[in-house]
Amino acid sequence: MTTDSKTRQTIVRLLSAMGSAKEIQQYLKRFSQVDAKRFAVVKVGGAVLRDDLPALASSLTFLQQVGLTPIVLHGAGPQLDQELAAAGIAKQTVGGLRVTSPQAMGVVRRVFQQQNLRLVDALHAMDTRAVSVASGVFMSDYLDRETLGMVGRTTGIELAPIEAALRANAIPVIASLGETSEGQLLNINADIAANELVRVLQPYKIVFLTGTGGMLDAQGQVIDSINLSTEYEHLMAQPWIDGGMRLKIEQIADLLADLPLTSSVSITRPAELAKELFTHKGSGTLVRRGEKVLSFDSWEGVDRARLRVLIESSFGRALVPDYFERTRPYRIYVSENYRAAMILTQEEGMAYLDKFAVLDEAQGEGLGRAVWLVMREANPRLFWRSRHGNSINPFYDAECDGSLKQPRWKVYWYGIDDFRLIERCVAHCAHRLPTLADALPLTNNAA
Repeated sequence: MTTDSKTRQTIVRLLSAMGSAKEIQQYLKRFSQVDAKRFAVVKVGGAVLRDDLPALASSLTFLQQVGLTPIVLHGAGPQLDQELAAAGIAKQTVGGLRVTSPQAMGVVRRVFQQQNLRLVDALHAMDTRAVSVASGVFMSDYLDRETLGMVGRTTGIELAPIEAALRANAIPVIASLGETSEGQLLNINADIAANELVRVLQPYKIVFLTGTGGMLDAQGQVIDSINLSTEYEHLMAQPWIDGGMRLKIEQIADLLADLPLTSSVSITRPAELAKELFTHKGSGTLVRRGEKVLSFDSWEGVDRARLRVLIESSFGRALVPDYFERTRPYRIYVSENYRAAMILTQEEGMAYLDKFAVLDEAQGEGLGRAVWLVMREANPRLFWRSRHGNSINPFYDAECDGSLKQPRWKVYWYGIDDFRLIERCVAHCAHRLPTLADALPLTNNAA
């Protein structure tokens, strides 16, 4: 089989589990406009190297084949536990950091180099260009020599080895080993190393690859997205957030606070990496600093020109010219940068969702979901309609308490259990006049 044939097979296999061609092209265009060293930093845990190396190599290979070069940094925690135990060195941690004696440091250096080369070799076996960077990136000093031994704190980042790999269109595979000015290697926690690297590179994407495939909620289900601007305090108050997850969320929030608003953190499995990066739905947990959600109970204070642009861009259709004059809002929810919005009116004595609009560029960020959650918290009862074939209908199906198909529309509701009220809602939707022109095809959302 030729290399080109293998390349095509790899791409077809990975695309088969993903979304539409339009979504994929949209993300490819977005990523390809970013400087190579600012595309993505991918942090790989030692457990992933141990348990999921083929899927990891395959997903990284796919990214290179579509013209993207991630920067990969890995840990080796489980492998170190095993090798240190075999050497008769007991594991000891202080504040979550591994105490590293001079004897243990020899094992650390050997294990990191072994694991680094395992990943590089796995990539080379798939004809993927990759370079081993076992040390030389993290300039370091002793963090607390008396207590922790040969554990380092980062004092600077040397980008030359990374830039050399990227110039050769090769994936740099970096071990989290620090180096003092005298050339002494030190052990650096991989999560801390990844955070320091990210702060310098300011990448568009930060990806943590784990076995769980994302952050899990109280039911053990993956949380699909977190908008820190609207959800952080509520999330941190939940009793099911354990110490480790609380620390992870705090670290991500601190990290994103130092990055551009466009940056985001994804937590997913290696096999789902392409799906997480290239589809709106994703496959793991997407965390963004996000945008605040503004709330209004009238058009006063709303930038109607920006709101019109948002709605028409989202739907791909023109609003009727007198929409704002003929529509009396009950509540309006708008993200601060006018990239997502919901307009509610009051019909039949209940809240009715008249418009839910999200810009194409904001889809996949979880921004629409963030606006929805703010709205739902304030509105215990709601009904709305959506055209058949609307791409957002699966989301509505999951959020509603009930629905009913009409010839042109599907009517949804939640929080309404009186059959007579439901009947009135359905009748209202059947006769409600459209406020979007029919000349252009519908591309998104309810009307």
